Amino acid sequence: MGSLTPYVHTADFMSISLVCQSIWVLSTVFGHYVHCMDISKRMVHTKRTIREWLMKQNDRMKSVRAVDRAIEILRSFSAEKASMSVLEIQKKVRLSRPTLYRLLETLASHGLIRAHGTPQRFSLDYGVGQLAQNWMAGLNPIAAGQPIVERLHEETKESVALMVLRGLQHFCVLELPSPHVLSMARGIGPMGHLGHGASGKAILAFMSEKQIETVLRTLPKGVDKKTVLADLAATRRDKFRVSRSEIFDGAVGIAAPYFDNANRVAGSIAVFGPENRFNEQRIANVSKVVVRSAAELSAALGHYSGRQIQRPVDRQRA
Repeated sequence: MGSLTPYVHTADFMSISLVCQSIWVLSTVFGHYVHCMDISKRMVHTKRTIREWLMKQNDRMKSVRAVDRAIEILRSFSAEKASMSVLEIQKKVRLSRPTLYRLLETLASHGLIRAHGTPQRFSLDYGVGQLAQNWMAGLNPIAAGQPIVERLHEETKESVALMVLRGLQHFCVLELPSPHVLSMARGIGPMGHLGHGASGKAILAFMSEKQIETVLRTLPKGVDKKTVLADLAATRRDKFRVSRSEIFDGAVGIAAPYFDNANRVAGSIAVFGPENRFNEQRIANVSKVVVRSAAELSAALGHYSGRQIQRPVDRQRA
């Protein structure tokens, strides 16, 4: 018998070819489908993530708004309006009645608001007093002034001193000497008469008229009262005082006052050094820095206008 030769009919071959092509097409389509499904799932996940993020951001914004509104309620009270009804508070803060009540309840739970009387009225409570007491305890000119004096010392490279007013005297409570070989220092302690020297006149100029009159009655010998009064007027105008050879021969002193939360002068910040390092331009530059530092300390002590940096007048006086 002869060998058997495999034989495939042409029609069968074409059928097999069509089946293979169909399988390839289906696998390709299915692959694309799976890929599209994967993209669709990722898009859904991304949308969900974005939605969750937006919801979190919205919650944060609501929380911040609630804090803003609560602060607005607290600040609506004043010495003239120490006690108010819900209607009076609502007129000031312009919140809906349910929102206002909800915030009042929250503030009351923290001891910041107190409800009393019939019909019901609201007042600030003990919690506000505790916050004020803590704030007042932190108004220490030495603690608040030290970093300011250190920055001023670093910037000027001259001796810098922090003065505080006690009664009708001023005392140096912090002094950083100049790093230069030729430098001047007055030391910690009483600074002498308020009407003598830049650091004292910067304070005296902003005291009450009665206090000024009392101080001027005790001027040291050789100090002219009219000259001192003119110096005080110039200090009030310029917001700082420059002295030359008033305390030490050949020394220049530049001082500016700082104020407390009751708008009272509390002391001064002074820079001093030998006159050979202080020409007119440097005096003008250092004066600006001293005034800025004093205003910064005033703000730290709760003086409202001290939060806006005051600019000294570019005017030099002997």
